[in-house]
Amino acid sequence: MATAATMNGQQAFAPVLSALATMSSNADRSQKGQAHQYLEQFQKSEEAWSATFAILHAPQSSDEAKLFAATTLKGKIVFDFHQLPRNSLPQLRDTLLALLATYAKGPKPVRTQLAVCLANLAIQFLEWKDVLPTVIRTLGSDPASIKCALEFIHVLPEEVTEGRKINLAEDDLINRTRELLEENAEQVLQLLTQYAQSSPEAAKEGILMDCITSWIREVPLADIVASPLMEVVMGALQSDDSFDAAVETLCAIFKETRDVDENIETIKALYPRLAQLQPRIKVCAEEEDWETFKGITRVFAEAGEAWVVLIAREAQQFRALVESVLECCLRDHEREALSQTFNFWYELKQYITLERYMEARLQFVDVYSKLVDIMIGHLEYPTPEAGGNENDLFEGDREAEDKFREFRHQMGDVLKDCCEVIGVTDCLQKSYVLVEKWVGQYGPQAQEGKVPHWQKLEAPLFSMRAMGRMVPSDENIMLPRLIPLIVQIPDQEKVRFQAVMALGRYTEWTAQHPDTLQDQLNFIMAAFQHPSKEVVRAAALSLKFFCNDCAELLKDYMPQLQQFYEGVIDGLPPTSQEEVTEGVASVLAKQPVEGLQQALKLCCDPVVQRLMGMAQQATEKDQKLAIADRLNLVTIFIQEVRPYVDPAKPPPGGHPAVAYCQEIFPILAAIC
Repeated sequence: MATAATMNGQQAFAPVLSALATMSSNADRSQKGQAHQYLEQFQKSEEAWSATFAILHAPQSSDEAKLFAATTLKGKIVFDFHQLPRNSLPQLRDTLLALLATYAKGPKPVRTQLAVCLANLAIQFLEWKDVLPTVIRTLGSDPASIKCALEFIHVLPEEVTEGRKINLAEDDLINRTRELLEENAEQVLQLLTQYAQSSPEAAKEGILMDCITSWIREVPLADIVASPLMEVVMGALQSDDSFDAAVETLCAIFKETRDVDENIETIKALYPRLAQLQPRIKVCAEEEDWETFKGITRVFAEAGEAWVVLIAREAQQFRALVESVLECCLRDHEREALSQTFNFWYELKQYITLERYMEARLQFVDVYSKLVDIMIGHLEYPTPEAGGNENDLFEGDREAEDKFREFRHQMGDVLKDCCEVIGVTDCLQKSYVLVEKWVGQYGPQAQEGKVPHWQKLEAPLFSMRAMGRMVPSDENIMLPRLIPLIVQIPDQEKVRFQAVMALGRYTEWTAQHPDTLQDQLNFIMAAFQHPSKEVVRAAALSLKFFCNDCAELLKDYMPQLQQFYEGVIDGLPPTSQEEVTEGVASVLAKQPVEGLQQALKLCCDPVVQRLMGMAQQATEKDQKLAIADRLNLVTIFIQEVRPYVDPAKPPPGGHPAVAYCQEIFPILAAIC
């Protein structure tokens, strides 16, 4: 078939290469569109069978062309298998085996695609019963081509598992799965063991790890763990070339042991091997080998996730594993591996906060307490080097800064988990101690525009904000000490932002502690004059929360609030305008019905007057959109201020909100 394919394919060879060259050139869009359309039609044609083999056999074909040909051939075998007569299948098999041997030294992507082709042929070529022996006999005896055999072994389980994309009867697919996987599992285990023991280099091959990983669900896990391959996997963690693949294999093994009762003996065999990796945490951190550190962290974290119910049952026995994950968090100075542990801490929290695992919770209180300290430490913004720019902590890398900000919120979720385990008071105390320590150590040095080591103040403030949702409104130990401390902190942009946002998280608590309200409001209202736009936006959001949750406390201060509203609203961005308006409207809704129409006029009339002025000058699209934004503020007032009026005893002017709407409708009609 190879010869026929080569000869018949020569005619279609050149146009395909020409189209591929066009796709990778600087040709215009129409030319590339035509080339793309041609290649799509080519892939669907029967001529593609011969042309792909011609390209793969031709020495002058580029690597790009060879990969295209191999990928096309895979598609033909999967989707167009019906185009081939059954009597041609043995020759197709032999041609593919020969091609695999030809590409033993690469390119690897082409070799992989050819292995996938052979695997999909094996699934559909039902008469081919000795698949694995044939592949091993053809490719496994020559050291130069043995990697091709391993490539086939690697891809076979995945291709069989996804066999439903192939046009094969369900019964045939079930039988073929049994023949190709179940009946070959023991032989594959022996083959991989023999290969691993053939040389020290073979034992460190990444492809060997890939094969083990792909067959984990087919070979009984206990057999793998009890075989010499387990030591090979652990040994592969010591080699840079095979480390990543070995991590994948080990984590795949852990995932297969999630049913801890069924796999308890396997877990007992794995746990001592895992413990041997613990010293590498410190070594990798000290050597600043962060890629390896990341892999080691993943191994411990995924073992913890897989065995979490066992950890909850036997906390003392598995404490070393939990402490190893904690050490990974502690030593991750680059914060590259940390996120891999977050799900473990969440899953463990979910179990040990159940009544039946109370003993485990007591065992791990100290671990979660240390975790709070570690997380707050990682929350700190980077400190610039001597002479560095305090206003550009990420050296202009906006993506890195955005990533760090998002990462902090993920760490905040871990702090919430800690609150559930050790209690919010203990967590808040840690924030308080750090703030108090900063005030005592650096507070006297703070001057306008210069706040030393502000990162160490901002981080505990962020932690306090992150834990806000977990703190009940009757907390009376730490918040009465923290709140007065926060409203006195010095003015630094990021510190002020975090302080304002933190106060906005505790407005339900403030509603139960009115003695703290005035100082907090003064602090937040002053933030509206801050030069930082972020601080102003934070102030708007926090004011909304204060007004929503403390409306009863603020209803007697409506004149002052109205005056403040009128003074700041024009200087805010649209979203902040809406937030402040919603807050003021919440307080306005608490006013007595008798004076509500007048209060509504005081708040809304300046907005309506501003609308009229904007409408008279609006000619451009953005000016008209600004009118719509401003009109939305009136809508918010009307939606929020909806007092109940007894129809039997209406106030003298009627329903206050309805009366005000009737008053402004002519103006709004003129604007629209």
